[in-house]
Amino acid sequence: MAGSGVTIDNPHLRAKPRLSFWQIWNMSFGFLGIQFGFALQNGNMSRIFETMGAQEDKLAFLWIAAPTTGLLVQPIIGYLSDRTWSPRWGRRRPFFLIGAICASLALTIMPHVSALWMAAGMLWIMDSSINISMEPFRALVGDLLPSNQRTAGFGFQTFFIGIGAVVGSLLPYIYTNYFHFSNVAPAGQIAPSLKYAFYTGGLVYFLAVAWTVFTTKEYPPVDMAEFEAEKRRTAGFWNGVKESFAGIADMPRTMRQLAIVQFFSWLALFSMWIYATPAITSHIYHTSDTTSKLYNEGADWVNVCFSVYNGVSALAALALPAVARATSRRVTHLICLTAGGLGLISIYFIQNPQMLLVSMIGVGIAWASILSIPYAMLAGALPSNKMGYYMGVFNFFIVLPQMLASVTLGFFTKQVFGGNSALTLVLGGCSMILSGLLTLRVHDADDIRLPNNLTPAENLAYEASLADANPNV
Repeated sequence: MAGSGVTIDNPHLRAKPRLSFWQIWNMSFGFLGIQFGFALQNGNMSRIFETMGAQEDKLAFLWIAAPTTGLLVQPIIGYLSDRTWSPRWGRRRPFFLIGAICASLALTIMPHVSALWMAAGMLWIMDSSINISMEPFRALVGDLLPSNQRTAGFGFQTFFIGIGAVVGSLLPYIYTNYFHFSNVAPAGQIAPSLKYAFYTGGLVYFLAVAWTVFTTKEYPPVDMAEFEAEKRRTAGFWNGVKESFAGIADMPRTMRQLAIVQFFSWLALFSMWIYATPAITSHIYHTSDTTSKLYNEGADWVNVCFSVYNGVSALAALALPAVARATSRRVTHLICLTAGGLGLISIYFIQNPQMLLVSMIGVGIAWASILSIPYAMLAGALPSNKMGYYMGVFNFFIVLPQMLASVTLGFFTKQVFGGNSALTLVLGGCSMILSGLLTLRVHDADDIRLPNNLTPAENLAYEASLADANPNV
């Protein structure tokens, strides 16, 4: 890039130095805690709903709180964080901290629900809080890292997501088998092992996010006068709501193409999170009695399975940058999603619980890619002064398939599949493979094969050339 003759006149670009291993580690560490919260939510909410008396075909509808909160919260938080600056707290870190406090409290309160409506309401509150702290983490990578470190940055996040989810998913199993807390409770009550898992998750969530808040330095706006003028022009909560939803019409081409990929991959994931527990307990353990020891052993094993796929994702995330350099990010995503789809489909053919761990290897490879590759491709297509905003808008295409799943998967499970929720997982696997094929259509302007040894000025010239080439930037 040196001597390329590129004129850098974009006021929203700055020369970003390459960050050290430990700087990227610190800025990503908060995801360890965030994933404790998501792991406990994803692995146990269907179990809690069934404990409170929910019927299997109603589970998907009860889960609608999670995607609805993401639809509302993430783009608004992204919009607000783009317009926030504090000399002490920075731009994204205030939202990390506020979300962490609220999510930790919600995790602590969740095990004390005593009715189905309370469990659904607490899911709403907990998911909102997690989204407040999670969304700005995606934008932080675009804020602080040069183009040729972004895939590594999202890979670090995926590594911590994997580690956090492994331990978070295993917590109920650990408290049952190693600390001898009972995993069985009377009808309508949460088992002690699950209670202490949620307490632990709340504590780890807060401490991990606080680590990132107090060890990471953010850059101030390039032009503070322009930043303040723009903030005054667009001030107000309702401006944030209006611009967040209006942003769908102005999405860059890469973002529009990735939106379709995200739609089908997250439809698959949500089918797994909703129906893994009833599918495995009924299809493999042959029971739906939530007060029985066999059901709760099966539900604990679901958490073990989830820990395996998250552990695999942590390791796979470290390999993704190298695979993407050897092929491309698009081909890498196709390979990973195909592995995940086959993993979900295979559950239908399994009767030995131990063999589920093999299925989870494929799911873990897909999960690593879903959490990093689309965001790495997207970051290179976005204007730097709207990074948080567009990352929030991008969340629509995670949320919309979840809402569709909440409304339709119950119907498919009961009316089409005759109550066999294992077939719902097969449907999810097919959706994931389709998502991988659609990745081949994505225009990846900021390709990973960019050289790794560029200077900050050369990185800036490269990003300026992308901005000039993309009318949406």
